[in-house]
Amino acid sequence: MSNNTEKTPQRIRKIVYFWIPILSVALDLASKYWAKTYLKPRKSIPVIGDAVTFTYLENKGAAWGMLSGKINFFVILTALLIVLFLVLIARMPATKRYRPLLITMLCLLGGAFGNLYDRIFQGYVTDFISFDVIHFPVFNVADIFVTCSFFSLIILFLFYYSEEELSFIPLLGSKK
Repeated sequence: MSNNTEKTPQRIRKIVYFWIPILSVALDLASKYWAKTYLKPRKSIPVIGDAVTFTYLENKGAAWGMLSGKINFFVILTALLIVLFLVLIARMPATKRYRPLLITMLCLLGGAFGNLYDRIFQGYVTDFISFDVIHFPVFNVADIFVTCSFFSLIILFLFYYSEEELSFIPLLGSKK
């Protein structure tokens, strides 16, 4: 009986983890639907004066429109990165210590899937959040997940995990 009792929290955690990328994709797609439906006809809506606006943009490249029109390149690159992260998640030790890394990678996957969906089914990524004060590129909810996850990964790799703990990641960890 105690074996089943011990496995129940693990099952619940796995279910919660499973939902992280799904909910992040759903949030991204819902926000992009809103942008296409309500923002596109208006082009731009001020949110915080002139500092932050919702500005509809169809981005056929990466940030700042770099490599515009290279949709196939981004689809292939994103698909490869998704596979890489899925492999890393599968190889990650299933202990409490790796929870921050797992959650970060799942959020990154959610963001990657959100933009991949746009590129495959629309041929562009819908962007709509604009910080006009610093002339930052227009971005979307998926970009927030990817960017925050990327910086979280850097912090985790530099300050939280040792090289030995990252030995399941080729090129990052050392097996001493």
